[in-house]
Amino acid sequence: MAAARVAVHGAGSVGCFIGGCWQAAGIDVTFIGRPNFVEDIANHGLTLSDSNGWEAHLDKVDYRTEPTGLADADIIALTVKSAATADAAREIAKHGRKGALVISFQNGISNVDVLKRELGDRFQVARGMVQYNVAFLGEGRFHKGVAGHLYTENLPETQALAQRIGDGPAALKLSDDMLGIAWGKLLINLNNAVAALSGRTLLDELSQRDYRRVVAASQREGLRLLKRAGIEPAKIGGVAPSLLPFIIGSPDWLFRNVFLAKWKIDAKARSSMNDDLIARRRTEVDYLNGELVALANRMGTDAPINRRIVELVRLAEKGVDPWGPATLRREVLGR
Repeated sequence: MAAARVAVHGAGSVGCFIGGCWQAAGIDVTFIGRPNFVEDIANHGLTLSDSNGWEAHLDKVDYRTEPTGLADADIIALTVKSAATADAAREIAKHGRKGALVISFQNGISNVDVLKRELGDRFQVARGMVQYNVAFLGEGRFHKGVAGHLYTENLPETQALAQRIGDGPAALKLSDDMLGIAWGKLLINLNNAVAALSGRTLLDELSQRDYRRVVAASQREGLRLLKRAGIEPAKIGGVAPSLLPFIIGSPDWLFRNVFLAKWKIDAKARSSMNDDLIARRRTEVDYLNGELVALANRMGTDAPINRRIVELVRLAEKGVDPWGPATLRREVLGR
């Protein structure tokens, strides 16, 4: 049986890192993404690195802008922004090979539902999760600045893919509880909006307790909603979901010396939502904090903290300046 061919659809920072690592492991990868990346990678190749000092360089990279590159793929790793999921699904339906496996490595919960609705039974759809952050440093360089793993559903196709990838920065872990993992990751990702509103790197933002208090409050609200809905988020990394707000909101001396030291966040790491604000792109806040707002609405209740964060990100998309720690805390928490 021939080795599976992979296409990364929506190859931005995360997609370039994942696909690049997989190509470095010997997998045939086609990248489909933005015109500016085509030129950058054509001129510089693809350089990948992580916070542990690992680095790899690829001179020959098949990076395209047209979705026709989906036609030969057995596995499609989808890394487009969540708002573009329906459009990407229609491109897959038009150009992809019937029976191909589509793995959603996207933020949020609802993307898999969108894909299944648009693709029907012509394609397999699997949920995935990216636990780490990737920063584009220019000149074809993509840096994994936060420790973490890549997850997807435990299927025969993903078992074979994981074996071919082997160990490394984009190794593939398999799970039978991907929905629980997705909710667990969403609770962690509630920090993305606060980091974006701060305008700072992740390390700088997380070093300020007032920012962390806002994140912790949004997580507590999320945990209450999930409990009411009968949803059990999975443990991601070394911290149980129920403990996240206590750790995030802990005093600076404890957070910095005990918790932050274990999470291996380097100075280059930043929220992709912050990158979107800088580039004046629409963010994914509706698929992070907004997922909790939508869940609350379905249950006939409210999520005021996460709803206010969504509103502030929407204002930031229009060019509102970053918020200081105490100012943001008072704006969201009222104290």
